[in-house]
Amino acid sequence: MTNLIVEYKASVSTPAGWRSVSMTATALQISPKRVEVVQVTKIDGEIVSKNMSRSGAKRQQYDGEYFASQEIGKTKNISSLTVI
Repeated sequence: MTNLIVEYKASVSTPAGWRSVSMTATALQISPKRVEVVQVTKIDGEIVSKNMSRSGAKRQQYDGEYFASQEIGKTKNISSLTVI
């Protein structure tokens, strides 16, 4: 099994509604077509932190650590990811 660094789209909940973000993660290849997310390292190119914002506005704020922790253990299809 191989460790890969992958990038994919996910959604986060903000006070203004759900927003699409790009997540960069370390993933473990469990089959030729699937990977399991081990750790999320960046969200929208920024290191994961408690208070993150899409545009700097308060209504766009979200808890990056929470959404990163929700991704750990998820199985993703390699065809829907960008391998870095």
